[in-house]
Amino acid sequence: MYTTSQNKDSDKRKLILIADDEKINRSILGSALSDDYDVIYTTDGAETLNMIKEKKDDLALVLLDLIMPGMNGLDILKELQNTEGAQNIPIIVLTSDHDAEVESLSIGAVDFIPKPYPSMRVIRARIKRTIELFEDRHLLSSMERDALTGVYKKDFFFKYADLYDQKHPDKDMDAVIIDISHFHIINERFGSAYGNRILRTIGENLHDAIQVLDGIVCRKEADTFMIYCPHGTDYNQLLKTASEGLYDDGKPSNRIRLRMGIYMCVDKSIDMSRRFDRAKLAADTKRNIAADSIGVYDDAFSEAELYKEKLIEDFHDAIETKQFEVFYQPKFDITKEPPVLSSAEALVRWNHPTLGLISPSEFVPLFEENGLINELDRYVWQTAADQLKAFKDKLGTAVPVSVNVSRIDLFDPDIADTLERIVKNNGLDPHELMLEITESAYADDSERIIKTVNELRDKGFKIEMDDFGTGYSSLNSLSTLPIDVLKMDMSFLKTAFQKRKDTRILEFIVDIANYLSVPVIAEGVETLEQLEALKELGCDLVQGYYFSKPIPANEFEKFLTNSKTND
Repeated sequence: MYTTSQNKDSDKRKLILIADDEKINRSILGSALSDDYDVIYTTDGAETLNMIKEKKDDLALVLLDLIMPGMNGLDILKELQNTEGAQNIPIIVLTSDHDAEVESLSIGAVDFIPKPYPSMRVIRARIKRTIELFEDRHLLSSMERDALTGVYKKDFFFKYADLYDQKHPDKDMDAVIIDISHFHIINERFGSAYGNRILRTIGENLHDAIQVLDGIVCRKEADTFMIYCPHGTDYNQLLKTASEGLYDDGKPSNRIRLRMGIYMCVDKSIDMSRRFDRAKLAADTKRNIAADSIGVYDDAFSEAELYKEKLIEDFHDAIETKQFEVFYQPKFDITKEPPVLSSAEALVRWNHPTLGLISPSEFVPLFEENGLINELDRYVWQTAADQLKAFKDKLGTAVPVSVNVSRIDLFDPDIADTLERIVKNNGLDPHELMLEITESAYADDSERIIKTVNELRDKGFKIEMDDFGTGYSSLNSLSTLPIDVLKMDMSFLKTAFQKRKDTRILEFIVDIANYLSVPVIAEGVETLEQLEALKELGCDLVQGYYFSKPIPANEFEKFLTNSKTND
């Protein structure tokens, strides 16, 4: 049994449990505390343990006598160490046995009040301070812990990792990233509640495992966890532990694949964030692996990372000094005989002062990742438009030029106005600067992308769907997409003219273009055989080394001159 003392402000007051089998002790303490707190009482060990478990979410503090019938206070403290939620309740031990102080504190007590009691003013002050400290600690814990998984948040994780290095400067440490392959598909297929259960399970598994390893773990974002732990950890076992319990609900287990990236024996001279960037680079090498997988950062990664960092560092100077050169690859209309120059594609090259000519395959994906692609695209748009005007001023003629518009560009609310301003300032019509947009770009927030593309078309721009066949468009969705030209990916052409000479996929793409009533462009045409086959299939336009590689503006001018002469 237990009793309670309350007043009209009880809903705002903190709850204290006094556990003591001596009535006089309960009375003394209760009288001293009841003006400021709600107080409940228990008189034996078993009752006390049950009361703490029952009221663990409400109790602000427990005053625990060590000597009680049924179960002594030390046994209660030991039991509470394994009771979820009870660790957040401060327990002050009451006893006349001063030798029990150290043992009590070692198994969970936070303070010790001797019997006979000191002045009630001292007791009240110690209780008030203890409650405040635990409330502050609980508040801090709620700020530093991820609410879903219970592991650290990133900012606190980095601070604790730095503190660990300060205390163990000579210990080799590893930075580890774990994430879930295609987690967004799991969420879409099974719902966010299921996705949250997966994240919670992984978080709990990692928290328990890393504590044993003397490391720390956090949830960085979405499905990504970061681990900082001593070198020598068995990572195959850790990855297996992280997966435990993921497949207990009958959902298809092959939808959940974990990737791990490890940067071993970290360089402590670089900041914590860069250490985990290196671990992520290692994890990304396992992006398309079908099973749980582990990637390890090595010197090759380091060289590649330094190279990428240099490209990023040199980017703005390259824009300023016009190191980026726009080349032009002619496109020919093969419905006419002989084929006629119809347009060109603007392709950027980087003529670096120390690294030489850099292929766009090296810097374009990098700039897409960090957002610099917006600035580069605008540079290319402006350069191509300026060159078109120069051709028209000098030759009295030009052909339309297509420029790339990245997925990131399409999220810029001012893109239509920007492109319109560029063409108007050069006295061009919008259809003279054609816009290439990859098929995959339409799949990301398609409603918003389609709205933007329609706005561009309304201003007179022509849209080429680039890399057609490599994205995810269904025939049904294609019929609703705002496009003026289909451009088949060159990989289909290469595949079609391998040993088997199977051109059915090319025929299929041409049929789709006919269904949509738009012309089709084939890029990567290198041989007469390919050209003749494309003519027979009904392809409209081609570009490729058969006619010309991408060339500087002064060389492309010769194509324009010849085209004008032939007219």
